[in-house]
Amino acid sequence: MAKLYFRYGAMNSGKSTALLQAAYNYEERGQRVLLAKPGIDTKGDDEIVSRLGVTRRVDVVFGPGDDVLDVFRSRRREVHDATGSDIACLLVDEVQFLTPEQVDDLLRIAIVEGVPVLAYGIRTDFRTMAFPGSRRLLEIAHSLEELKTICRCGRKAVFNPRKIGDRFVFDGDQVAIDGGEVTYESLCGACYLAESGGQLSPAGA
Repeated sequence: MAKLYFRYGAMNSGKSTALLQAAYNYEERGQRVLLAKPGIDTKGDDEIVSRLGVTRRVDVVFGPGDDVLDVFRSRRREVHDATGSDIACLLVDEVQFLTPEQVDDLLRIAIVEGVPVLAYGIRTDFRTMAFPGSRRLLEIAHSLEELKTICRCGRKAVFNPRKIGDRFVFDGDQVAIDGGEVTYESLCGACYLAESGGQLSPAGA
């Protein structure tokens, strides 16, 4: 049985690089893959952008209201009709931005369609609150794998605080795409608490 894999880590842990490497590994063996990302991730528009500078155009961009299973089935038919080949794997970048219902469809793709799904993303936002898509993946994925990176102090980074300019901020909308004034720094728990004044989530959350 094909499986749904959730490979997660703090920002700058090499998730997009790992995804592109996985795609290369499949294709090196003559197998066809589909690369996808949520439309809310506007960084690179319709490309996956690795922090090492490697980019690749995605095959599918999922909108917030899209039926992921239907979209996958349609693209699978298109690929088969055009090439005679089947899809060996679906790889999804920035998966935290999918809705829980769309994540459920990723599981259906693995189980019902028999196609492995490799989903890459982060667990929590800049306030340490779980993204709905990531929460659902933690509940239903067959396999969970943490991709690690280090904090500025040398310990393992686990949180993703937001910066505007040089200043850390701990309130605001859950989603603000990295770039321009808004950036993120991966921190360990101790450094996060030092920057937030001991705060772990917004008041009332």
